[in-house]
Amino acid sequence: MVILTSVLTTGALTLTACGSRDDNSKSGDSGNVTVTIGVDAPLTGQNSATGLGIQYGAQIAVDDANKNKTVPGVTFKIKALDDKAIPATGQQNATQLVSDKTVLGVVGPLNSGVATQMQQVFATANLVEISPSNTNPELTMGKNWQTSPSRPFKTYFRTATTDALQGAYAADYAFNGAKKKKAFVVDDKQTYGAGLSKIFSEQFVKQGGKVIGTDHVNTGDRDFSTLVTKIKNSGADILYYGGQYDEAQVLTKQLKAAGANIPLFGGDGIFSDTYIKTAGKSAEGDLATSIGVPVDTLPAAKDFVATYKAKKYPGDYGTYGSYSYDATTAIIKAIGSVVKDGKIPDDARSQIVGAVQKNTFDGISGKIAFDQYGDTTNKQLTVYKVVSGAWKSVQSGVATPK
Repeated sequence: MVILTSVLTTGALTLTACGSRDDNSKSGDSGNVTVTIGVDAPLTGQNSATGLGIQYGAQIAVDDANKNKTVPGVTFKIKALDDKAIPATGQQNATQLVSDKTVLGVVGPLNSGVATQMQQVFATANLVEISPSNTNPELTMGKNWQTSPSRPFKTYFRTATTDALQGAYAADYAFNGAKKKKAFVVDDKQTYGAGLSKIFSEQFVKQGGKVIGTDHVNTGDRDFSTLVTKIKNSGADILYYGGQYDEAQVLTKQLKAAGANIPLFGGDGIFSDTYIKTAGKSAEGDLATSIGVPVDTLPAAKDFVATYKAKKYPGDYGTYGSYSYDATTAIIKAIGSVVKDGKIPDDARSQIVGAVQKNTFDGISGKIAFDQYGDTTNKQLTVYKVVSGAWKSVQSGVATPK
C-alpha cells in the first residue's frame, strides 16, 4: 500500500541468527530452541484495524505451528512492533528486528510506504520479509516495472497481488459491471493511492470511460466540502478514491450528505469493516477491490476464522488476516527446511530466504508460491459492494489489463 519515494541509507547490522536456547534442553528435544517471527504493522492509530488483522493472523499461524510441532525442536513466538503507518518508525522497527538474533523472518508491513524504508535494512541482514498487503509494483520490480522490471531485494516477498492488476480490475468492473461512464478520480498523494488511481484512470479510459475530473486530499483531512462540491458539479457517476479508509469513510459521508448519490469505489485500502461502521448508511452501494476471494468462503480458512472469532482478537481479519497467516506459514516452512533438530546454522537467515523462494504449498488463502520477483503467483481479485451494511462480494476473477 502507501509508498513514499526516498533514498534509504542505513547502518543496519548484518547479523547471523542463532536461536535462544534453553540451557537445560538437549539438541533435538522438542521446543529446545525459540525462534521469533517479527510482525510490523500499524497497531494503533491510522490503519490499525487492518494492521491488527495482520498481527493476529500471524499469531494464529504461530500457535498452530507450535500445537502441531510443525518444526521439531523449535518453539515459535511473535514479536509485534507498531509502525503507526509511519515510514520512519517502520525503519526503526526493522533495525530492532534485525538486531534480535532470534528473529528469522518478518511478516509485514501493511503500508508500501513503510516497506520502502524497511527493505534495505532486511536485505543487508539477509532477513526474509513477507508482506501480506503491500501492492505497489515497484517494491518487487523496481521503478521501471512497466518497461524493464528488475527485482531490487531478494529478501522481499508478498502474498498480495499488485496494483497493476487491482487498478485494471476495478476499471473493468466500473465500466462493464457497474456500467459507469464518467469517473471523478481522487487520491491521497501517497504513492499507493496515487499509483492505484493512475492505473485505474488509464484502464478506465481504455475501457471506453471518461475521467472528467481529478483532485487530491491529504492524509488526516476531515473537511472535504470544497472537493464534494467539485465532484457533485462535475456530473460524475462514480468517484474512484485511491487511499485508505481513514479519509474515504469521511469523504463518502460528506458526499452523500451533499446530495451526490454516486458510489465511492476504492482499492483494498478501504476494504475494512471500520469503513462501514464510520460511514454508516452513507457507505451503502460503495465498492472496493481486494486481493483474493472472500476468506469466509474458503474451506481451508474455516478453522482460522473460527479461531479468530473465538479468541475475540481485535482488528479486521477479513482483509489481510489469511494472507498474514500464509505469509507466516511460508516463513515457518522455510525455517523447517533449514533448522534441523533445534540446530540453527550460522547462515540460517540467508538459507531461509532461499527456502522461501522455493516454497510452494496450499495455504488458507489459496496456492502459495512466489515468482522470480518475489510476487505471489495467486492473482485472484474480488470486487465488494456495501449491501445492507456489510461488504458483499459481487465479482471475483483475474485482471487482464488493456
